[in-house]
Amino acid sequence: MKKIVLAFFLVCLFSCGDYIDRPKNLLTKEQMAEILADLSINNQVAYMYTNSNLEAGTRFILQNHKVKKDDFIESFRYYVVKNKMNGIVDEAQKIILKKDPKAEKYVNDRRLKNNIPPIGK
Repeated sequence: MKKIVLAFFLVCLFSCGDYIDRPKNLLTKEQMAEILADLSINNQVAYMYTNSNLEAGTRFILQNHKVKKDDFIESFRYYVVKNKMNGIVDEAQKIILKKDPKAEKYVNDRRLKNNIPPIGK
């Protein structure tokens, strides 16, 4: 009986090597960073102008990047489970700062407040 339980445990252990399979249409980290940067800007616009349509802006961004909603969601989920989102988010912040250099002081102040090193350091 012990051998059966041990065999079952080993089969389960080695068969569950990955929590998630790689999506068929996985977006690159660079694509994800560009989309997240645009989505962040869109989110700020929706926050500032409460009558704006966040969903329409999101659809426009995905169409502009020629990405399907399901591909983005699957890629996002994959990178989160694989613990690779930090690098993607950092790259998205750099893209935002290239678009608006005045935001760098604000972003770096917020990062320091949360014990995160400033961007570019």
